[in-house]
Amino acid sequence: MAKAVSPAITQALGQLRNAVTALEAVVSRRAQDDRSIETLKRELAVMQDDRAQIALDLDGALAKAARLDAITGELGRRVDRATTLVREVMGDLGQRE
Repeated sequence: MAKAVSPAITQALGQLRNAVTALEAVVSRRAQDDRSIETLKRELAVMQDDRAQIALDLDGALAKAARLDAITGELGRRVDRATTLVREVMGDLGQRE
């Protein structure tokens, strides 16, 4: 013959079921959060690698720009000297005529 379960035990079992259900939901959310955190960590690592590469590229571009500025300055000085020399020669030729 089956024993009758007291209302207090029935209530306690219901509360236990609710608590287990709530705990399972919390564990599931925590697992999702952990996966999200890992995804964010991977994305951050990729962004940091990209940033480092961009910094290297920028350093190279700045160095190249500095070299080009130096070359441009030197070419400007050479053109000025050549222009001056041509004017002097033209002046000398004009005086001979």
